[in-house]
Amino acid sequence: MAVKALKTSTFAWEGTNKQGAKIKGEVNGQNPALVKAQLRKQGINPIKVRKKSVSIFSAGKKITPMDIALFARQMATMMKAGVPLLQSFDIIAEGLDNPNMRKLVDDIKQHVASGNSFAASLRTRSEYFDDLFCNLVEAGEQAGALEDLLDRVATYKEKTEALKAKIKKAMNYPIAVVVIAVIVSAILLIKVVPQFESVFANFGAELPAFTQFVIGISQGLQKWWHVIIFATFAVFFTLGETKKRSQKFRDWIDRTALKAPIVGDIIYKSSVARYARTLATTFAAGVPLVEALDSVAGATGNVVFKNAVNKIKQDVSAGMQLNFSMRSTEVFPSMAIQMTAIGEESGALDMMLDKVATYYETEVDNAVDGLTSLMEPLIMSVLGVLIGGLIIAMYLPIFQLGAVV
Repeated sequence: MAVKALKTSTFAWEGTNKQGAKIKGEVNGQNPALVKAQLRKQGINPIKVRKKSVSIFSAGKKITPMDIALFARQMATMMKAGVPLLQSFDIIAEGLDNPNMRKLVDDIKQHVASGNSFAASLRTRSEYFDDLFCNLVEAGEQAGALEDLLDRVATYKEKTEALKAKIKKAMNYPIAVVVIAVIVSAILLIKVVPQFESVFANFGAELPAFTQFVIGISQGLQKWWHVIIFATFAVFFTLGETKKRSQKFRDWIDRTALKAPIVGDIIYKSSVARYARTLATTFAAGVPLVEALDSVAGATGNVVFKNAVNKIKQDVSAGMQLNFSMRSTEVFPSMAIQMTAIGEESGALDMMLDKVATYYETEVDNAVDGLTSLMEPLIMSVLGVLIGGLIIAMYLPIFQLGAVV
């Protein structure tokens, strides 16, 4: 029967140590009385203990994958330093600014203190700790090498999250360009162009075609702006819901993304890097290759690679070498296949896969930097053409009037 974890809060305290010097700090506890008792056991004479208030802004702060990566690294550091597991939770929780993350760590600690294993405690919060994370921790507990496996988990999470951040950077930059261009153009068309239109009405002459075109767009936006905004939100909402509910639509997005110019190459290389990094981590931890491929399939982040890994798993289960199976999928680059073959022949598969992951992570990093450098002048060019075009359209009648005079 599972023991229900008691609710804890963060308390700020002030007191004196054995030398009589005033000290203060924070500690997690269930109530002020128990906190005072805990402090006295540590040789501290508590003078004031109060429950720490939580800011309304920080209270709603979400737990991000980077928070989990940091937690993994801190746990690895504590275990390598010889700090007991339960004490490690306390030390880490006290240093966390995110109250939700602090509560998560405390919940895990209470679950472990109730007699459950670390891996089993993590599995109770599967929304934050995936199967790969839990499996590696479980392997470390069973092998008596938890500190080493935690270090591998921490390194894996840090590298995968850094890679995801680079991909988001590459994807968000073009979107930012389009959004900025649309907003600036809309402001000019709705607020600025109508001012010129009232001036042109007194000219008594036919306006240039380009000016008429821009005025027509301006009039349409002024009349239908609410419909356009509603339709835009409706389209994005529909796409979002379709993506959530339809596996076929998600698969289509994954396949299309790989074929996209520039960005597709970045996504492809990142999927190869994730495949190699995940497989290297699990294989080095002593997980059998076939079982490791289960975790790898979901970690690649793309359905094309997921299907390829599932096929590889079937081939390897039937006795085929990993590099031959990778080649048969026609998905992986030759460099990754050759490095895998060398690793299998030399008995250092995890090391070769780690080198493959590092190589493609560097390739993604360079590609993102190159895309960023390319987009900076592109932003200026796009904005220049849009704004410059609108300005020219508005001043063309004035230029023609000056030429007539």
